[in-house]
Amino acid sequence: MRFYLGTHQPAWLARDLGMPLLVSHRRLAGRRGLPRATGPWALDSGGFTELSLYGRWRTDAAAYVSAVRRYAGEIGNLEWAAPRDWMTEEHVLARTGLSLRTHQHRTVTDYLRLRDLAPKLPIIPVLQGQSITGYHRCADLYEKHGVDLAALPLVGVGSVCRRQHTVEVERIVRALVERRYRLHAFGAKVLGLARYGDAITSSDSMAWSYQGRYRTGCGPSHRTESNCLRFACSWYWRVMDNARFEEPRVA
Repeated sequence: MRFYLGTHQPAWLARDLGMPLLVSHRRLAGRRGLPRATGPWALDSGGFTELSLYGRWRTDAAAYVSAVRRYAGEIGNLEWAAPRDWMTEEHVLARTGLSLRTHQHRTVTDYLRLRDLAPKLPIIPVLQGQSITGYHRCADLYEKHGVDLAALPLVGVGSVCRRQHTVEVERIVRALVERRYRLHAFGAKVLGLARYGDAITSSDSMAWSYQGRYRTGCGPSHRTESNCLRFACSWYWRVMDNARFEEPRVA
């Protein structure tokens, strides 16, 4: 499993860290200068924050494609980019005022739009839902529109990062793996990876930053560890060293 370290600091892309990074479009958009990546990285669309704050996407499809194309060219080493998907957490649905099924339809149609605008960019489809049935419904919607998800190198699984029940997420993941999808679990909990890390292709986490908010900074340049490179690297390698991908335990 490929494990991406999520970061708020685009400058880290230029550092030789020996680990893949996940950086949000919200942190890169509008920058006049961009770092040149020394290693592989992936682009998060920042959709959760966008929809939570504004209840809609303020960046249209053409502008997003233009941004991704710029990142791929100027930063380099971009492995894949998330689409402008629509998360399905309850508070996000309340913010947009739309139904879960509408969020799923918009997620699929936006991916199709992005693919039509830039078929050569490595933008991946993302599945959204709340239940196993819901995720299957979203997958079926892609297939109905001619997207062979099983033939793609990666398919994202969204709306799982804030779930407390890792057993539920494991059931969702393994149900989708049965469809022969190569999955990226967005923001999966580290404890969850011990249960289903063997089944997915990749995942990412910014848990180190949340933990770092409550720790005193290791130097005079920062009061907490929430954006500390040394703290982030230590956390990442500790997770990798402790990772034990076990046999399925879903009843």
